Amino acid sequence: MEQWQKEDSKICLHSHEDIEENIGAVAPPIFQTSLFSFKNWDKFLEGITSEREHYVYTRGVNPTVKILEDKLAQLERGEKCKCFASGIAAISATIFTLVKKGDHILFVNNIYGPAVSYADVLEKFDVEYTNIFIDDASEIENHIKSNTRLIYLESPSTMNFDVIDLRKAADIAKSRNILTAIDNTWATPLYQKPIIHGIDIVLHSCTKFIAGHSDTLGGAVISSYDIVDEIFKVGHQFGGAVLGPIDAWLTLRGLRTLRQRLGYQKTSVEKIVGMLKDNPKINKINHPLLLEGDKKKIYEKQTCGYTSLLSIDMDFKDYDELRDFMNSFKVFKLGVSWGGFESLITSANYNKNSEDLEERHISNNLIRIYIGLEDTEILMEDLENAFKTLSK
Repeated sequence: MEQWQKEDSKICLHSHEDIEENIGAVAPPIFQTSLFSFKNWDKFLEGITSEREHYVYTRGVNPTVKILEDKLAQLERGEKCKCFASGIAAISATIFTLVKKGDHILFVNNIYGPAVSYADVLEKFDVEYTNIFIDDASEIENHIKSNTRLIYLESPSTMNFDVIDLRKAADIAKSRNILTAIDNTWATPLYQKPIIHGIDIVLHSCTKFIAGHSDTLGGAVISSYDIVDEIFKVGHQFGGAVLGPIDAWLTLRGLRTLRQRLGYQKTSVEKIVGMLKDNPKINKINHPLLLEGDKKKIYEKQTCGYTSLLSIDMDFKDYDELRDFMNSFKVFKLGVSWGGFESLITSANYNKNSEDLEERHISNNLIRIYIGLEDTEILMEDLENAFKTLSK
């Protein structure tokens, strides 16, 4: 895993960029064009008959976007990558392409909410799904149906940050000829490479850590050449959720500093988890730093670091106390998403959705915290002041 770091650093900074071809520019050009022209008819026919391999129309392939795709494929140790206009675009295009009428999707543990909501929509096309909550990957076997086509994972999982053994899950799926997909946004390609553990498809919301500045949207799917090409041909081209050249360029800019940003945030989250772990108002902190026993072994086997998104299960007496706590922050912003420069705090409890949270195995008192790039001491002081409001 140490070898990853040197190689990944080169990929983020320089891989797939031809400085000589770009007239010496150290930043890749933004090919802000909708179409490409050809010298002669034969060249035109060559491009138009294999549009997924040639620059014809930016809805298909664009040079700026392709640099990003090549970098992400190499980082994830996959054969090919296709980028999208958002993370959910990548997710929905992948599911739309790979499942058909009568198929079953198996979601394992807490999954990004819109992904499950998309599966709800697919029920009208006779695609069914099950969302299971398990502690050991071997339990997946008990929930596979004869029509299961796709096993969809997150590890660590959304909100609760549960860890699942990727190799065990992949082996179970392969023995049944079932595809596996994982949303790897939390860990990033620098800290976890699911493909080398047998997972077929890796998905990312590039909006978050990869882009890193809260100023662009993007998504990506990485897999074998054949799988990505099919998703490109069907889900991408017919869905039309195209990543624009400027958004690709902004994401490339963020990718250059990904390792450094994650390193700073790693130090911050260590200090903040250390500060929080003995707080009497917190029932549980959900972050890989506090894993023990077999779960820790699994995590260390398949992951080489940790990022700065966590959750805490609080001891609120009622919703009003939760609301007062959320309103007491001065530095942490109230907002969705994460992965940018700004620290964020949020809750899934909207005071009218307890049944939904129970179904998703999320506590009413769960608070999600994202540690951004502000000074760690300032963030710790903001947290301490918020907890003081509870004691009042």
